[in-house]
Amino acid sequence: MLEIFKKSYLGNARINSDHESIPNPEHTAMTTQSDPCILAAIDIGTNSIHMVVVHIDPTIPAFTIIAREKDTVRLGDRDPKTGELTSAAMERSLATLKRCKDFAISLNADHIVAVATSATREAPNGYEFLQQIEQEVGIVVNLISGYEEARRIYLGVLSGMDFQNQPHIIIDIGGGSTEIILADSDDARFLSSTKVGAVRLTQDFVHSDPISDKEFAILRAYVRGMIERPIDELRTYLKPEEEPRLVGTSGTIETLATIHALEKLGSVPSPLNGYQITRKDIKEMLKRFASMSFEQRLMIPGMSDKRAEIILAGSVVLLEAMTMLKIETITLCERALREGMIVDWMLTHGYIADRLRYQSEIRQRSVFKIGHKYDVNLDHAKRVAAFALSLFDQIQGTLHTWGSEEKEFLWAAAILHNCGLYISHSSHHKHSYYLIRNGELLGYTEVELELIANIARYHRKSKPRKKHIPYSKLPDIQRKMIKQLSSILRIAVALDRRQIGGIARLDCKYDPEYKTLHLHLFPSQPDDDCALELWNLDYKKLVFEEEYNVKVVATLEAAPVKV
Repeated sequence: MLEIFKKSYLGNARINSDHESIPNPEHTAMTTQSDPCILAAIDIGTNSIHMVVVHIDPTIPAFTIIAREKDTVRLGDRDPKTGELTSAAMERSLATLKRCKDFAISLNADHIVAVATSATREAPNGYEFLQQIEQEVGIVVNLISGYEEARRIYLGVLSGMDFQNQPHIIIDIGGGSTEIILADSDDARFLSSTKVGAVRLTQDFVHSDPISDKEFAILRAYVRGMIERPIDELRTYLKPEEEPRLVGTSGTIETLATIHALEKLGSVPSPLNGYQITRKDIKEMLKRFASMSFEQRLMIPGMSDKRAEIILAGSVVLLEAMTMLKIETITLCERALREGMIVDWMLTHGYIADRLRYQSEIRQRSVFKIGHKYDVNLDHAKRVAAFALSLFDQIQGTLHTWGSEEKEFLWAAAILHNCGLYISHSSHHKHSYYLIRNGELLGYTEVELELIANIARYHRKSKPRKKHIPYSKLPDIQRKMIKQLSSILRIAVALDRRQIGGIARLDCKYDPEYKTLHLHLFPSQPDDDCALELWNLDYKKLVFEEEYNVKVVATLEAAPVKV
């Protein structure tokens, strides 16, 4: 069944859902929480209609994005006298929604969920428009409040970013409203939605091209007045010693990041998730936008024609918010409302049993998802990871001083070290680097992905060398970490050479007088001589010995005899 979920059309109220279904001849079995499914989420915004289609794997639980669709419909271009949605804007939206539904069905979507936000919420004919969608398109749309929109944006960001027990301020600048959220790993502390969106502000305050000094001053003053109250209230939920991180989502911030990356780096990082911009750079960009006409802004690399019309107003909101919050840097998150809709649906339909556990394990889920994607032997990978972490812990403080963060990088690299086999056995360590570096590992920064990819890349063959790019471009401390952790990973890989769990555990003892590391290996079976593991260890240990300036001596201990 292709299920389309319905809520009452009640403005700002928080509403419980029921559902109705539309038969789909290609799907006859109902999906349960133990079954994988394909879900499409549609966001009918003030400026654009977005759809994301995902595959949900209940075993992790996580979702993989299959496709995205976007169309700029400018639903917020309402009649200036009545405030109603115009016929032209509604027709554009209906045409886009029909395409979205057809696309979702072509991808074998089991369910479609849809929400409408600011423009539809505020229009006198918004309810009639939603009825028209249901009648003509066959999609039932939830009309959600600004508060509920903010909550789902928080869930979306949390699905793609590791909060690390640090408070985060999330700002989502839409066409009709701006959501400002204070949240941590456990929950959202403060949610707000204010009627200052890029489309709304452009319509109400920008009437000259380029904008006049007077209009620009009025626009900035109005935005400051509107966001002052939610920001002041947000501060009351912060503890005195807390320093929140600022995260930005949606079109305005994505466009600013794209332009900034093209100008500063010459290309746009992929993914753009985690990209950072300073308040100083945003201020300079805004000053430039204000001095330019629409046609001039349109010529900026990375600027679309529709975004060029509203980027000035959107940038004002962002700069004023950062100034009032006294925060110098903003980090981009590519996940927002649509992904939050997916997480919310998973929570309410039994795919996520423990919300807090789900929220705190973004990195681990993402690593395992990539492992599944590239057919990694996870039983072997987990044994390698266990050996690597055991060795890391036992020599910590004697042979190295790395901490919990580096230990986490080692774990991720150990789980994914063989993912390059998906491409080819030949040079698979190099393929592993590429897949990790360019995969959809969520919760990690670009630098962290580089480190994990390099640790995995050097689990075999050549040790790290200065002629290797991009390893050679990293700072000395990061190159040292890669060398030391990858040499630990080499030992761990050798200890499961047959990939059958021949060795159950290892104990380490370091002799500082003779600079010798004794590895006591305990086989799983009493009659197993683990000859292949010992042979491979003898070969793999050379890089470790050179890096740590020690001699490694391995001894196979007697396995306990089962009575």
